Amino acid sequence: MNVDDTELRQAIAMMESYKERVEALSHQVQVLRVSLDEVTMAGEALKAFKDAKEGDEILVPAGASTYIPVKVTGNRKVVVGIGSGISVEKDVSESVDYMNANSTEISEALKKSVEALNEVQNALTNITAAVQQEYSQRQQSASMQ
Repeated sequence: MNVDDTELRQAIAMMESYKERVEALSHQVQVLRVSLDEVTMAGEALKAFKDAKEGDEILVPAGASTYIPVKVTGNRKVVVGIGSGISVEKDVSESVDYMNANSTEISEALKKSVEALNEVQNALTNITAAVQQEYSQRQQSASMQ
C-alpha cells in the first residue's frame, strides 16, 4: 500500500464505514427474510382457505410455529394488512394475489440487499487486507531501524 499517515487514516475511516454498512445491510437482510417467511406462511394459509370447501377443517398459522385448526365457513372474505397499521377486507382470491405480489416484491428487495451486502463485504475485505499489509510493512520498517 505504501501510503502516508493521512491516507492510512482515511483508509481506516473507510474500513469503519464499510463495517457499519455491513451491519446495516445484515440487519436489513434479516428483516426481509423474516418478512418473506411471514408472507409465505400467510400465502400458504390463504391458498388452503381458498381451496377448502365449507365445513372443511384447515390449520391457520397464529405465529411462532403455532397453528389453529378452524372450520371453513361460507364467508370467503379475508382481512389483510396493507401497511402502516391499516387493514382492508378482500376476497380470498384477491388476498392470494396480494400475498403473491408481496412475496415477489420482498424477494426482489432481499436479492438486491444480499447483492449489496456481498459487495460491501468484499470491499471491506479488500481494504482491511490493504490496511493490515501497510501496518505489517510499517512494523517491519520500524524493527529494521
